[in-house]
Amino acid sequence: MSENQPPKIVPLRSDVHGKLKVRELGTFEHVKSAHMVPVTAHEFSRLGAEYPIVFVKNSETDQFQSVALLGLKVGENLFVDGDKWKGVFVPGSIRNHPFVLAPAGENKEQMVVGLIENSPVLGEEEGNALFSDGEETDYLKAKKENLVGYLESEQMTKAFISVLAEKDLLASQNVSVTAGGEKINLGGVYIVDEKKLGELSEEDFADFRKRGFLPPLYAQLTSMHQFSRLARMQAEA
Repeated sequence: MSENQPPKIVPLRSDVHGKLKVRELGTFEHVKSAHMVPVTAHEFSRLGAEYPIVFVKNSETDQFQSVALLGLKVGENLFVDGDKWKGVFVPGSIRNHPFVLAPAGENKEQMVVGLIENSPVLGEEEGNALFSDGEETDYLKAKKENLVGYLESEQMTKAFISVLAEKDLLASQNVSVTAGGEKINLGGVYIVDEKKLGELSEEDFADFRKRGFLPPLYAQLTSMHQFSRLARMQAEA
């Protein structure tokens, strides 16, 4: 999959993909030009120690999505260093690659495991086998379990973000960062409005606490300190 080539997602099938293997470690080629990746609210606490977490709006659907910023410029991932990842915690959307859960045909409720067939981590020579004699390997079974867990996290995150939008808690922010003498402006990002969060009614605040929304809220706010880390990495790049 070249940088400009869209992912080709196909249903995973033992008769078609029986010989395929996944080189899971030692390659981050598939995200080397991704300056942001989608993340779930369950990851915020761990991500916030390394990456700025912000919200972006999908221009087609007008929906907000939570992302971790991996770089300050489009097309640049500061965390990919050859075959190494310069961070400690790798976002789940990157770890799940090249597997995805996709709706099965017109039935949006039923999901099937899909494979990004043109991913650079797939091949027949080296890596973890997906099937052995037509049967799923333990590696593939574990990957499928991870996908289901991730999907549940995604659904909770959508509910979390829709409540933030409904309560008007997301504020548009223009971020200006100086990296090694270069001034970089980031537009189109949204963050939690701390002032409005403090003005929430006791009832809403109690509801947030009950639904487990407070930890990701505060993790997002504290993650903004990681912009200085990205600026340092950009200056050294």
